[in-house]
Amino acid sequence: MTETRLRTYTHFTAYILAALFIISLAAQNLRYGFYELFYLASTLVVLTAGGAIYTLLCRRHQLRAPGHLVILSLLNIALMAALVTLERTDVSYWCLPALVLNVLVLPLRQGVALSLALCAALALYVFTQLALPDALLIMASALILLSTAAFYIWHYNHMAQSAEDLAITDPVTGAHNARFLDETLQKEISRAIVTGHCLSVIKLGLDYMDEVRNLHGEDGQQALTREVTQQLFEVIRAGDTLYALDNGEFFLILPFTPEEGLRVIAERIRRTLGEHRWPVVGRLTVSLGCTTRVSSDTRYDALRDRAHEALQEAMKRGHDSIWFSHGAAR
Repeated sequence: MTETRLRTYTHFTAYILAALFIISLAAQNLRYGFYELFYLASTLVVLTAGGAIYTLLCRRHQLRAPGHLVILSLLNIALMAALVTLERTDVSYWCLPALVLNVLVLPLRQGVALSLALCAALALYVFTQLALPDALLIMASALILLSTAAFYIWHYNHMAQSAEDLAITDPVTGAHNARFLDETLQKEISRAIVTGHCLSVIKLGLDYMDEVRNLHGEDGQQALTREVTQQLFEVIRAGDTLYALDNGEFFLILPFTPEEGLRVIAERIRRTLGEHRWPVVGRLTVSLGCTTRVSSDTRYDALRDRAHEALQEAMKRGHDSIWFSHGAAR
């Protein structure tokens, strides 16, 4: 299940449960003739039902749907106004579900801020209208409920971010993995088309990796790959992205980089890695296949395949070399 779909289900369920709870309150207050509370409940039902409808209408954009903030702000304002004007202690208990609804639907910081504002209004009311033990009980319940809900949402966001990082990160090197390469490369191509800026890529292969594996085993190869990754992170610029592929190969995406800059960066990488003293093999050479996007390159596979062909050509012409492949512009 995608994050967008999960949030859609969560938001819709939260709104519906809140609406059902408030409907039960409205029916009970109407039965006993508490018409002010009935009208308040009816207003809250309209807002929560509107939130559920908005969730369905924006189900493809739940990660950035600003309407939730408007809906929940109106709901909290209605509760705050009711606390001031109705002078009924029952309303203080209605605030408790709203505290949970805020943090379930809104981004955590917005939800906590809105809930704290409601808590401030609630505290002002209960400490001026109720006996101290009752006021302390209500406020303790509100703060415990808000803290629990906020901690749960924070924990979920943390776990979701960790899972996303694991999905796009190579566990051996810490660089981005091949699964994330095509998506990012296509985004960079689209941005280059819109902005008109240059885009270059490099596919880098460590020379003699089969010999390294035979001599030092899988652990030695992984240790060398990790060391190379850390060195590459120090060489590339801010904004460049590094991807670890199989068998000692790497891919670099260099936005805003013309062919002249690509040649300088490729040579700097080759010399830096070649002059470094490595703990496993001592000296290391690399081959690099380089290419720059031309106007006909609208898909990621064109750049990726051309960089691969350039790397193969560099290896054919001898190790410790760089080969540039020029695309056919149309």
